[in-house]
Amino acid sequence: MAEFRSQIRRFLHFSEEQARAQGLEPQQHQLLLAVKGLPAGAIATVSELAGRLQLKHHSVVELIDRLEKRGYVTRASSREDRRQVIVHLTPEGSKVLRKLSVAHHEELEAAGPRLALALRSIARQHRARQKQAA
Repeated sequence: MAEFRSQIRRFLHFSEEQARAQGLEPQQHQLLLAVKGLPAGAIATVSELAGRLQLKHHSVVELIDRLEKRGYVTRASSREDRRQVIVHLTPEGSKVLRKLSVAHHEELEAAGPRLALALRSIARQHRARQKQAA
């Protein structure tokens, strides 16, 4: 478990550094990812994004404010419910997210095998404990 957590932390540190290299705070990067990666049928409302990021509503609004000032997102009221705010990526937001995604995919190519090995080790240990308990 320690090795798996270590590998996850390494990847998260890499991710944070890549975001900062693009002039973003890590949570801003996470918000862009959340908007882009919503499943079909989901709408990028402030509430939806807050849930996905595990942040308070007002924290997400602050992230959106900052990203909107940089031209990475826009927001508009929902046609169905004018109280709901829907967030959209701009072409510039998509561009910076694409740069970050390429770097992350390259890192996963390198780190993925270590993560998978650590996870397989945890699964083997879990199965062994279950057999002993039975």
